[in-house]
Amino acid sequence: MADMIQVARREIKMGFRNPWAYSFLLLFCAFSLSLLVINSQHIVQGYSGVTGSMLNLILYLLPLMTLFLGSFSLTAEKEEGSWQLLSTYPIGTLSFIVGKYIGLSIVLLTIVAFGYGLMGFISGLIGTSFDATTYFLFIVFSCGLVLLFLTLALLVGSLSKNRWQALTVSVSIWFFAVIGWPTILISALGLMPYVWIKPVLVALTFINPAELVRLFVVIKLGGGSILGPEYYQWVQWIQRSSGSWLFTAVCVLWIGFSIIVVYRIWERGRSHG
Repeated sequence: MADMIQVARREIKMGFRNPWAYSFLLLFCAFSLSLLVINSQHIVQGYSGVTGSMLNLILYLLPLMTLFLGSFSLTAEKEEGSWQLLSTYPIGTLSFIVGKYIGLSIVLLTIVAFGYGLMGFISGLIGTSFDATTYFLFIVFSCGLVLLFLTLALLVGSLSKNRWQALTVSVSIWFFAVIGWPTILISALGLMPYVWIKPVLVALTFINPAELVRLFVVIKLGGGSILGPEYYQWVQWIQRSSGSWLFTAVCVLWIGFSIIVVYRIWERGRSHG
């Protein structure tokens, strides 16, 4: 436990010294203010064309930012020789990975919190209306994307030999999970028998963290009717009183499984020198 805390503290210090982190902080603040401009002509409440556009903008930025910072952190350990040094100390591989995840999560969530805090502060100053529940769900959406995509970032960093390789893989994952996902989904489902569509749709949704978090927030905002009949069961279980807890449990399982995979990769590399 102590080793994990030390790794997390080290990661937080390195994260806030990283020029990339401040570049993304400025970008996210500018992005948050642009959302405020979109909101200035409307009362943002529930699911609408405005909130849908805002969710899409967040979906484009945060996963890519998370993939870059997370994967670069692990590849830097390899390129600079820090991991070779750390592996000579009695520090467990799992403590190293979990400490990395916690430290990076704190850095990224601080960026998100600062951006939304700035948006809320300026919104109060200029008197624009922003529904509290909608505002909270936007924060949940952003934090969910960060926490889930960070596990993918650690996986990319574990498999990549350098930053350039991590950059290429990160952009590819972001493109397929965010930009190309609707086309990929339609193409894949169109090739399957009708009875396979719903189970395959469920499996593919669980594989893609962007789609998983987006569905939850859209349904909570009241936009479940736009998703189509294939998602009827999703709307039902998310709208239940236990829906939020079930979603949280799914996310925790997703994160836990991904961290175990990353741990196995690093432990194998450690045992083989």
